[in-house]
Amino acid sequence: MKHIEHIGIAVKSIDAAELIYKKILGSSSYKREEILSENVLTSFFQIGDSKVELLESITSDGPVAKFLEKRGEGIHHIAFAVDDIYSEMSRLKQEGFILLSDEPKKGADNKLVCFIHPKDTSGVLIELCQEISQPVNSRG
Repeated sequence: MKHIEHIGIAVKSIDAAELIYKKILGSSSYKREEILSENVLTSFFQIGDSKVELLESITSDGPVAKFLEKRGEGIHHIAFAVDDIYSEMSRLKQEGFILLSDEPKKGADNKLVCFIHPKDTSGVLIELCQEISQPVNSRG
């Protein structure tokens, strides 16, 4: 693992949350992106080498909608940057962790992503993410 890439925060309204984080961080979101495969609208704030990712569900039955219904707004996941997501996935499987997918998915902010089941990580959803060398259209 290289560093904390971002902290994902589930919100009911991305517009309202952007105003809050703009005031706290003293800068605006640098990017909004819709990820249809996860049914979310994301908004990113850069903070040094790390980011804050706001997540608003765009459907009533997506993973973030279910999270909000169960737990309310708050930290959804912590993402760690990796150089080789495939080798990290293999290593973690060998260590006994349950991954939520067999292959990495195209995620927001030009990343390949994979999640570790929170039952294996003291209740925290962990995301692995690797920069994709060429921009990827992640709208599907």
